[in-house]
Amino acid sequence: MFYSQIKYQPFFAKAPCNILLLSALFIASCSKDSEPKTPEKKPTILLASTTALGSYLTDTLGNTLYYFSNDYNGQNNCSGGCAAVWPLYYAGDITQESLGEGLDIADFATVTTSSGTKQTTYKSWPLYYYAPTVSGANVRESPGETKGEGVGNVWYVAKPDYSIMLVNTQLIGNDGKHYKNDYTEGDGKTLYFSDAKGITLYSFVKDSADINKFTKSDFSNNAVWPIYETDQVVVPSTLDKTLFGSITVFGKKQLTYKGWPIYYFGSDNMERGLNKGVSVPTPGIWPVVVKDAPAAPTP
Repeated sequence: MFYSQIKYQPFFAKAPCNILLLSALFIASCSKDSEPKTPEKKPTILLASTTALGSYLTDTLGNTLYYFSNDYNGQNNCSGGCAAVWPLYYAGDITQESLGEGLDIADFATVTTSSGTKQTTYKSWPLYYYAPTVSGANVRESPGETKGEGVGNVWYVAKPDYSIMLVNTQLIGNDGKHYKNDYTEGDGKTLYFSDAKGITLYSFVKDSADINKFTKSDFSNNAVWPIYETDQVVVPSTLDKTLFGSITVFGKKQLTYKGWPIYYFGSDNMERGLNKGVSVPTPGIWPVVVKDAPAAPTP
């Protein structure tokens, strides 16, 4: 009797609601899984690295990017046959999000070549690919290759941390005259050291090995010939790193080469391509720093 008064409701009595709920969850899950996933964007410009070269720039596919020492003025100076072997690189619109780790949007810009083509620059250096001639045709090197490094002593991988680069251009003194690399008047390019952004670097003939004889202790004359303040040695592969060093000048580090302390010239106004200091006060007193410079004399 007692049992007959109990209303027994088995689980399947509520099944329609449960089934509907489970079905909805399943459909939502399937729908979410079936949505096309947006592929992760690979940065437009990246840093690669080798033991021999350290870090250098590549495009999104890993193709190496290069600097040209003849681009003394931050413009493309590679045309004609040069342009076939060294195609320019243009990344389009760059944002910080489109750059790989370790790269800063502030270092990139765009220039327009004489033919009207746009080209990406890094630290004011136009960027190029390398496409050497193979069986009569120009074939761009494969991703990961760096065979363009050091070609003609004027082509180098684009590195993020150079302390020394090489510029190849005419010397034009503060007096407006043209000078050759022996500081006699005349035309002809000189391959000399610059900083990472192409600003000319000088030595002082009155200095001795690892001794700065120009800079005053209060740096009151530093604006005239500013010391190159760094002790980092990151240089193109054609230069011998062991020939660089640094000295301490009244508490500041100054880079040296073959014992010569290295300076800027204030009147160059930190503008790339200018080398006015070669004629001050007379030609050859403040020569540009070159690879084959003699060692600084011992005191």
